[in-house]
Amino acid sequence: MYILGISAFYHDSAACLIDDGEIIAAAQEERFTRIKYDANFPVNAITYCLDEVNLKPDKIDYIVFYDKPFLKFERLLETYLAFAPRGFKNFVTSVPVWVKEKLFQKSLIIKILRDLWGKEIDWTERLIFSEHHLSHAASAFFPSPFNEAAVLTMDGVGEWSTTSLAIGHGNELSVHKEINFPHSLGLLYSAFTYYVGFKVNSGEYKLMGLAPYGEPKYSNLIKENLIDIKEDGSFALDLNFFNYCTGLTMTNEKFNTLFGDVPRNPETEISQRDMDIAASIQKVTEEVLIKLVKGIAKTSGQKNLCLAGGVALNCVANGKLLREEIFEDIWVQPASGDAGGALGAALGAYHIMLNKKRKPSDKIDNMKGSFLGPVYSDLKINETLEGCGAVFSNHSQDQIIELTAKDLADGKAVGWFSGRMEFGPRALGNRSILADPRSDSMQKLLNLKVKNRESFRPFAPS
Repeated sequence: MYILGISAFYHDSAACLIDDGEIIAAAQEERFTRIKYDANFPVNAITYCLDEVNLKPDKIDYIVFYDKPFLKFERLLETYLAFAPRGFKNFVTSVPVWVKEKLFQKSLIIKILRDLWGKEIDWTERLIFSEHHLSHAASAFFPSPFNEAAVLTMDGVGEWSTTSLAIGHGNELSVHKEINFPHSLGLLYSAFTYYVGFKVNSGEYKLMGLAPYGEPKYSNLIKENLIDIKEDGSFALDLNFFNYCTGLTMTNEKFNTLFGDVPRNPETEISQRDMDIAASIQKVTEEVLIKLVKGIAKTSGQKNLCLAGGVALNCVANGKLLREEIFEDIWVQPASGDAGGALGAALGAYHIMLNKKRKPSDKIDNMKGSFLGPVYSDLKINETLEGCGAVFSNHSQDQIIELTAKDLADGKAVGWFSGRMEFGPRALGNRSILADPRSDSMQKLLNLKVKNRESFRPFAPS
C-alpha cells in the first residue's frame, strides 16, 4: 500500500512516500527549486518520491495532507471575533485570501493533481486530511526506535494547538493534553525573532545562534510581564504585549515600551542589547521546555520521549534537556518543522487510520537516518559538472578521503556531496560543508565568504 504525505501552502513544503509503513522517500520542495522555505505545492518533491520506485500516480492508495484547513479557518475567524473591533481593517482585507486558501483547499489540491497527472484519476476519495499536531507527533513517534513513548509537540500553532502531549504505544497515538492558541511558546520566540529584526518563520534559528553572544539580562522581565509559567511547565501569555492575533506584526507599542525601543531595522547593525535579548528569550524557552518535560515524566510514567514541531529544531534547548536526564532516551524528529508533517501525515494514516502494525526498528530509527532524498550516479554528476563548465577530476574513494583531509588541514572548506540527500533543514553529512573546527577564523570565513551570511551564525558537527 502506497501513501503519499504532503505539506504545503505555509512554509517548508515537502512530500513523503511510504510503502506498507516503510518510509521510501522524502524531500523538501526547496531542495529542487532552490527557493528557501518554499511554500508552493511540492510538485518536484512528489515527482522525486514517485520516481524513486517508478510508481505510477494511479497506484497511490491515499494522499494525506498534513493539516485541516477548515479548522485553521475556524481559528482565524474566531480569533478576530474574540478581539473585535481591534484588527477589523486587517480582518476585512484578509477574509478573501482565507476563503480561497482554507475553505477551498481540497478543491485546489485536486485541481493541482489533475493538472499534474491528468483527469483520469478521481482523487476525491483518496485525498484525506490529518490534524497538524497529530502529523507532527506521528512523525516523531512512528519512526522512533521506541514501542512506547511520550510525544511532545511544540510550534507556533497548528489548527488550534500550540503545545501538545501525546502517548504512543505500538501503532497507537493519542493526544492527552494541549495548550491552544493564542498561548504559544513558538509564537513568543517568533515575537522576539521579529523584535530583533529577523524574519518570522525563518529567522528563529538566527535568534538561537545570536543568543550565546549575549547575557540573559531580560529573562526576568520576560517572565514577569509576558509569560506566566506554571510549575508543570504549562504557560499563558499576556496578550496585551502582542499584535499577532489582530495585526500584521508580532509585537506592539506596549512591548516596545517594556524593552525600551522599537524593533530593530534589519538593515541596521546588531547591538549587544539585541544579543542580550536573544540570550534572554533562549533562557526562558529552555526553562519552559525543561519544566514541561519534567511534568510529562511525572504524569505519563513513560521512560522515552519523542520531540517534534518547530520548537524541537532549537538544538541548544534540546541539548540542555538531554543533559537534565529526565527521560532514559530522547528521540528528536530531524525534520521537526512543517516539512516533517508530510512524513507524519502518511505514517499517521497508515498506523492510526488503517490500524496497521509497526515494523521492528533497527534500534536507531525507522527512517534511514533521515537520508531519504535523491542520490545521483557518478555519470549524472559528471554530466552536470561538464554542463556548468566546472573544472574537476575523478578519484577513488580512498583518494577523495585523503585529499579532503589534506584540504581541511590546510584551512580550506570542502563541499561534501555523497549518497542520499538529508530530509529536513540540518546538514547531516551527505550534503555538508566541511571545515576544520580548530581554526579560530573558520566560522567567520565560512559565514562571510562561503555562505554569505551573518558572522555570528553557528555550525555543528554532523
